Amino acid sequence: MELHVVLDGAKDLSGQLYRQLREGILSGHLAAGSRLPPTRMLAEQLGVSRKTVAQAYDRLRLENFLSGQVGRGTFVAAQAPATPRLRARDDLAGGAVVRRWEEMDTPLRHPAPEGRSRYEYIGGGSAKSQFPQAEWRRCVLHALRAGARARGFYDQAEGMPVLRAAIARHAAYTRGVKCDISDLVVTNGAQQALDLIARVLVEPGCTVAMEDPGYPPARMLFASQGARVRGVPVDEEGLLVAQIPADARLIYVTPSHQFPLGMAMSQARRRALLERAREIGAIVIEDDYDSEFRYQGQALDALQSMDEQGIVAYVGTFSKVLLPELRLGYVIAPPAIRKALVIAKHLADWHSATTMQLTLAKFIDDGYLQKHIRRCHGIYAARREKILERLAGDLSPWLEAVPSSAGFHLAALFRKPVDLPALLKLARRVDVGLYPLDGFYRAGPPLQGLIFGFGGIESLDIDPSLDLVRDILLQLDQAGPAT
Repeated sequence: MELHVVLDGAKDLSGQLYRQLREGILSGHLAAGSRLPPTRMLAEQLGVSRKTVAQAYDRLRLENFLSGQVGRGTFVAAQAPATPRLRARDDLAGGAVVRRWEEMDTPLRHPAPEGRSRYEYIGGGSAKSQFPQAEWRRCVLHALRAGARARGFYDQAEGMPVLRAAIARHAAYTRGVKCDISDLVVTNGAQQALDLIARVLVEPGCTVAMEDPGYPPARMLFASQGARVRGVPVDEEGLLVAQIPADARLIYVTPSHQFPLGMAMSQARRRALLERAREIGAIVIEDDYDSEFRYQGQALDALQSMDEQGIVAYVGTFSKVLLPELRLGYVIAPPAIRKALVIAKHLADWHSATTMQLTLAKFIDDGYLQKHIRRCHGIYAARREKILERLAGDLSPWLEAVPSSAGFHLAALFRKPVDLPALLKLARRVDVGLYPLDGFYRAGPPLQGLIFGFGGIESLDIDPSLDLVRDILLQLDQAGPAT
């Protein structure tokens, strides 16, 4: 790869080269440790004498921008002098908008690797150690071969037909949804699906109703589009439909595994929700984020399968069942918003990465996905059972599990007051990442409790980590009641 340098005219050639290289280093375009071309090669590339290049290199060495290694060449210094960073302008015309974004919380962001605890109970993580690397690699190679035969154009915004067909079959088989490939839009995870729906339906001042407690990234996304987000309480049967505002144009729900508490919405409540949405002209977003994993009771089909009016937008994701890093999801769109969603997807990013689409399609069609789900189901069931045993055993003086039958997280409520900030802080000190329920509430008084995600923690780590949590709770009891 040639070094990009442009010399203007015939004057001060060494100085021009020096300044361009210096600016490249300061700006980070020439990263620390990068190897520069030999003086003879760069001179030939630029059409100048070797002496001109050598003088520029020597000057940069004197100023500690470059270092020479005998027999290896010339490199950008590991610690080149830093350039002053630009300050943010106070008079930016759009400054108020920027500040509103800066002030938004970013809940449920997974910690960076250096900030993760050894024992992490954050929701949304999956069992990466169980990911079928060999099968996925075979599907990637198939996708690369297929991609090599393509003509190099942008693909369809709604996604490649082969993947949409595979998803339609998978969703119909596992969740009972009613769709064909024309109903599907492939997205970069469920979050983009929510964003696209909001783009085509939400405008400043409109009302969006969602469960309270509920999924914070969805709430923040709708609010960022200017919506007034109204929290609707839940009980053991799910969303309290009678409290949905009459002016809601979007209703966001997680009926198969309420997030974060975990109960499933009853059939009666589902029928009432569809009737209420039809009555007020609202679109229902059904976020079916982890319902592939069910541990007891009869599985309920997706809410979308009951929809006779074309008012449910069904959102699915492969982030939970496979890996979050893949960023693959989809929305099964009702006819009223289907065309608008495809246009919004096109304007947002043209289309999702075709290599990953072809890979996933092959992975589904060859039966690897269902095989992976069956394997992980047993692992998640064992982890869930272990946590429930501990909650019913030595942790029972403090915590009580909320009944739940699906997914790979469960919630537990405190039986008595606990100094929650102290618990979280002390747990982090012993390398246990715990996450409270109160951040999921919008309007109503929050219940005090914890969410236990068991997708990302190894089975052998559950007992040692919960031993540490128990010891901390005992310590807090001895210190006196929470104030």
